[in-house]
Amino acid sequence: MSQVTPSVIVSSSHLVSPQCPELSEFEYGLTMMNNAFLRWMQHCARAAQVTELGSLDILVLHNVAHREREKKLADICFSLNVEDSHNVAYSLRKLVKLEMIISRKQGKESFYHPSQQGWDFCQRYKEIREQCLISALKELNLTKPQIKEMANALRLLSGFYDQSSRSAASL
Repeated sequence: MSQVTPSVIVSSSHLVSPQCPELSEFEYGLTMMNNAFLRWMQHCARAAQVTELGSLDILVLHNVAHREREKKLADICFSLNVEDSHNVAYSLRKLVKLEMIISRKQGKESFYHPSQQGWDFCQRYKEIREQCLISALKELNLTKPQIKEMANALRLLSGFYDQSSRSAASL
C-alpha cells in the first residue's frame, strides 16, 4: 500500500507515484476542472434559454460555428479530440433535429453549419460567458500571457496523454 504525504491532494491515493506525486495532484485538479467546465457549459446554455443540450452537444455546436466554415463529422472529431465519432454523430443529429444546425449532403459526406437559431444561441452564450465568466476571471489577476501559457501546457499535456494512451493500448 502506498503512502501519500498529507500535503498531496489527490482523489486516488493508490495511484500516486513516489516518482511524481504532483502528477496525481494535477490529474485531480484536471478532473475537477473538467467536471466544473462541463457543468458551466450546461448552466450557460440554460441561461441562454436552451435546456436540451448536453456538454458535448454544446461543444459540437460551437465547433460547427467556428470560423463560419462548414464542417464534416471527421473535422469536428479531430478538432475536439473525440475518438468516438458515434457520440459526435449523435450530437449532430440532435442539433439538426433541434434546428440549431443545418446539414448539407455533398456526395456521401454531410457538411454542417449553424442555423440562425444556432447563431442566436452562440451569441447569447457568448454574452452570458462575458457577464459571468470573463468578469469573474479578472478577480484571479491572471495576465493574458499566463492564461495563454496554461492553454499551451494543457494542449501539450493532451498529446502526452494521447501518446500514453496509445502505449497502454498496445500492452
